[in-house]
Amino acid sequence: MTPMRVLLTHNRDLLKHFYGYRAVDALKALPIELVMNDSNEPLSGDTLVKAAEGCEVVISDRLAAGPRDVLERLKDVRLFTRCAVDMRNIDVDAASDAGILVCNCSSGYADAVAEHALALMLDLARNITRDAERYHAGEASHAMVFGRQMAGAHVGVIGYGSIGRRIVELALAFKMKVTVYDPYARIDNGAVIPVGLDEVLSKPDFVVCAAYATPETERMMNAGAFSRMRRDAFFINVARGILVDEDALEQALTSGTIAGAGLDVGDGPDQQPSLRLARLPNVVATPHSAALMIEPSEFQAMETVEQVKAMLEGRLPIHAKNPHRLPNWLSR
Repeated sequence: MTPMRVLLTHNRDLLKHFYGYRAVDALKALPIELVMNDSNEPLSGDTLVKAAEGCEVVISDRLAAGPRDVLERLKDVRLFTRCAVDMRNIDVDAASDAGILVCNCSSGYADAVAEHALALMLDLARNITRDAERYHAGEASHAMVFGRQMAGAHVGVIGYGSIGRRIVELALAFKMKVTVYDPYARIDNGAVIPVGLDEVLSKPDFVVCAAYATPETERMMNAGAFSRMRRDAFFINVARGILVDEDALEQALTSGTIAGAGLDVGDGPDQQPSLRLARLPNVVATPHSAALMIEPSEFQAMETVEQVKAMLEGRLPIHAKNPHRLPNWLSR
């Protein structure tokens, strides 16, 4: 019997930094034929269709989009799985029409992203980057600027999913006052104060955006939202760039409407913060690297291995998004 062919779309860089060799070895140990993208380029459009010829499974990275015109041409593919939580560039309806099951992965990076959020808060509160840059430049004498102590400070968290909950836990460990806005979440922690959107924006020293990207949250952080924040408050975004109106944020930062921002996501390439924001003196920006660690990357990659195992064993893979549209999928 011909072994099942599986395409791993990750190029060399994504393989090293986002998928990992442990998961590759686990795939190679299965009775499959593994097809890999041994190049420095992403697979998308025609190149993705060509690479997937004869493959029953596509394990896709975030650059390997699955729009309708691509999915309709994946004639041999039965499973298209995204090695990430975010799957907005996969047309699930089109996949269902083409008889393709779509899966994603669960969030294995809540700890990593929450730690990064606290790191951005600390950096802004203590002027760490600015002071370090002066020393790097050889400036040993300069004016001292008071920082802000985390203990006793107030943080407002927008979104109480896995990342938001972990941010809250870490903030409480720092002895911070914590308020949360999430109209869909139940908050059982007695140390956390549930509030409305206006209060989570207007009262805290730090406002942290950890909400999911949905039509409801798109550009929720706009001019009106920033105008409600305190002038000495900091804004942190570790969620998705689409939640923020970058023009409004730039205006708020340059006009003194807010004190500063810590950003790991934005409207730049690959969801990185835009350079025009990153260059501002009151911004600490990182290139969408909050989850760039071995532990969360391996967690999701190993879930894709389990999905391939399920295919081999005739089981429905975990995190399947459209099985109700494909009731006979397992019997194909």
